[in-house]
Amino acid sequence: MTVMSPATNTAHPEVSRAGRISLSVVDGVATVEISNLSQRNALTRAMCLEVQELMPQLDAHPDVAVVVLRGAGNTFCAGAAISELASVLIDPQADGTTVDHLSAADAAIAAVSKPTVALVEGACMGGGWQIASACDFIIANDQAVIGLTPAKIGIIYPRPGLERLVRQMGHAKAKYILLTGQTFSATEARALGLVADVVPSESFEDKCAALVSTLRSRSRFSMLAMKRLVDLTDASDSGLAVIDQEWAEAWSAMPDSPDMEIGINAFLNREQPRFTWGSVA
Repeated sequence: MTVMSPATNTAHPEVSRAGRISLSVVDGVATVEISNLSQRNALTRAMCLEVQELMPQLDAHPDVAVVVLRGAGNTFCAGAAISELASVLIDPQADGTTVDHLSAADAAIAAVSKPTVALVEGACMGGGWQIASACDFIIANDQAVIGLTPAKIGIIYPRPGLERLVRQMGHAKAKYILLTGQTFSATEARALGLVADVVPSESFEDKCAALVSTLRSRSRFSMLAMKRLVDLTDASDSGLAVIDQEWAEAWSAMPDSPDMEIGINAFLNREQPRFTWGSVA
């Protein structure tokens, strides 16, 4: 497939000096890996730019059905690199404004229309959770630790991450997590709603591979439509008329999709369906 290779992209040569975003695509699954081992996979400005460039390309490419985000080694991501914190979060521009590159990377992940899954092993701290939570859901291994720690270093958690935290956990839990800056075990994180599920470390790879395989087998028509409709429930700026229109268009498209007939026939014949809408090679 023709997609930018982040590790060799010459637009941001500093990637090679301090971290990189790696990409592999196998059987319709794009695995995007955060790699900056000397800084526990912390995100530099250049790495955030790589994510921003890569995600729209993966979303548009017909050979990609599912996007997986994970960290290199046994760590997911320690957040924004402390050595580049200002340039990651409040990068000054020529017009006097500033750019939050972490949140721009968050937005690029959240904008992907295809299913996205964050696989979290080890530490997932600060902006690491924001990037992971931009995916549709997070699966953690039982050794994962998660903490949102801006109060420990005197900064404010970026708006997209903070607002998502409130939507997913409610005001009281969001305040508890942010104001204390505590680090939570995987089971504690699941109870709070910071992750969707926790998987034993010894079976993490196998179970995650099975999960991704399940997503690959489902109707792309169903998944893309329902992901969009779920996201609309949080889009307060869309307006009721826009939401109603989106629902009407999705509902009316359902009988025209080949997947509906394929799914019904497979169910009646007790067979596994082989959906064809937007199918990949």
